Amino acid sequence: MSDDQAGSATAERGLAGAGDQVAQFEEAAPSTARRIQSFLHSYPTSIPIFVMLASVAVFAMISGSFFSPFNMSLILQQVTVIGVLAMAQTLIILTAGIDLSVGAIMILSSIIMARLTVVYGVPMPVSFVLGLATGAACGFVNGMLVTRLRLPPFIVTLGTWNIFAALVTLVSRSETIRQPDIAAVGPLLQWLGDNKITKNTLPPFFEWMSGAIVTYGSILMIVIAVLLFYMLSRTAFGRHIYAVGDDPNSARLAGINTDWTLVKVYTLAGFICAIAGWVLIGRIGAASPLAGQEANLEAITAVVIGGTSLFGGRGSIVGTLFGALIVGVFQSGLALSGVDPLWRLFTVGVLIIAAVAIDQWIRRISS
Repeated sequence: MSDDQAGSATAERGLAGAGDQVAQFEEAAPSTARRIQSFLHSYPTSIPIFVMLASVAVFAMISGSFFSPFNMSLILQQVTVIGVLAMAQTLIILTAGIDLSVGAIMILSSIIMARLTVVYGVPMPVSFVLGLATGAACGFVNGMLVTRLRLPPFIVTLGTWNIFAALVTLVSRSETIRQPDIAAVGPLLQWLGDNKITKNTLPPFFEWMSGAIVTYGSILMIVIAVLLFYMLSRTAFGRHIYAVGDDPNSARLAGINTDWTLVKVYTLAGFICAIAGWVLIGRIGAASPLAGQEANLEAITAVVIGGTSLFGGRGSIVGTLFGALIVGVFQSGLALSGVDPLWRLFTVGVLIIAAVAIDQWIRRISS
């Protein structure tokens, strides 16, 4: 071997050895903040659960009556309508959209259910089904407009919000269907406001719940949450919803019909809004065109506080349910503490900003 060849071989062995040394370098251990960020990115529902438990503990220490069975069940009743409506909104936001018309769909469906039966004599089961179909049809219209016109969901639903609100005034003639009139034609529409659990109906193991008032509406809200949780986590349609919200182009390349998925999501959301309209009748005992005027904002508030990302692709129904409960807990706890209603609104606003800020911080781990 010549001197040049020997030198070249020695140089190659030196480079190989250097390569081995480079491969042995280890990455620095992640910081505590980075580990927390990774955990929250993997388990976003943990944030609203923690906030919920912490707020209950704090208010229980401030007010002795806060943690009573009656007050806790009252909070559950108060958030039932918004909780159901927020679950519909969650499906839309998971696709990186937003639906400003959910409140109007809810009211329109409730008016259809009550007015057809009370004023026009339509059999209650028929008017009930038509009310549910009205909500689904409104959602279908939203989905078709979003997918066919290629307009931002914010703009589309801002327009349909006004259209559906006008239909509410037109159909209702600005008249409220009162509780006695609805009760006179049958119990179905008001059924979700019934079944108060008392001490006499509780088995011995649950006697500690004496004084709690639980309605069928609250039970239905939990059932809907369980069904939607299963759909999102265990079905192909649920995975498609997350995929469309995370990256619609990649979802399309993976063979997902993104347009049809969006239409189905908006239709299902409209149907759930109609169920919220049914819950609303049971809650207030009447069908009023003026009910739930702030439902849109309250539903979005519950979704955001519940940890669902406004950019789509991340969030859960469980988080939304806890988000609605957090708002109810803060409003009840502050009221029992004697805080002025102005500061209750202030607190909810702080919660919204904090939730969005945390979401932005968590999203940095994936960027």
